[in-house]
Amino acid sequence: MTARIERVVTEGVVDVDGVEHKVENNTWILGDDEEVIVIDPARDAERILEKVGEREVLAVVCTHGLPDHVGAAIEVAARDEAVVALHPKDRPLWRLTWSETWPDIDMEDEGLFGVADVQLEVLSTPGVSQGGVSLYCEALDAVFTGKSLQADGPGKIGGEYPALADQLTAIGGRLFTLPHHTRVLPAHGEESTIGDLEPQFDAWLSGSLTRGAAEQHESPLSDGTKAAGIRINLHDE
Repeated sequence: MTARIERVVTEGVVDVDGVEHKVENNTWILGDDEEVIVIDPARDAERILEKVGEREVLAVVCTHGLPDHVGAAIEVAARDEAVVALHPKDRPLWRLTWSETWPDIDMEDEGLFGVADVQLEVLSTPGVSQGGVSLYCEALDAVFTGKSLQADGPGKIGGEYPALADQLTAIGGRLFTLPHHTRVLPAHGEESTIGDLEPQFDAWLSGSLTRGAAEQHESPLSDGTKAAGIRINLHDE
């Protein structure tokens, strides 16, 4: 059976200075009519598993460990006794949500996951978090970029770029070397393509992402985490 990609958008309400805001996250399901891998299971396990249906969950793969993206990981994995995979450098972030358990698999660069008739290749894309990864499916011309790259550019956390130089290096060296028609499937917002985003890379390198940042008044939901008030130190081990 031919593998396909499905999206589940889950919602959560967070409080910012007494004002409630809605945050949306993408969870991606990759597989066929028999088996699937769930990528970045956010918040609503019931809704995600409803989309999975009777298919077997082989693995839950987390592109990063931020709380609003791993909140349903354990429950989704538990139904079919699936493994949970995360890069080991994001274990401290995982512990913010799951204090009494660890992921089953420590992902590494160029690792592979198989499901249905396709494979996912792990691409190390740190920046927003130390252990951030993207997952490239050559057969389906798609890359799941987590928070590393979104339709509006490099992803942020708390409205900021924790390690922009590292993030741009990863984007340029790992993501923008993929074919231009490759679909970019992020953790927040709508999809794009490598070809749509790559022409902006020189401007990002020249400082367009941070120029005038102090004067910008962006929505607290633009990166999906500003509203949640999440802050991390990328240099913590």
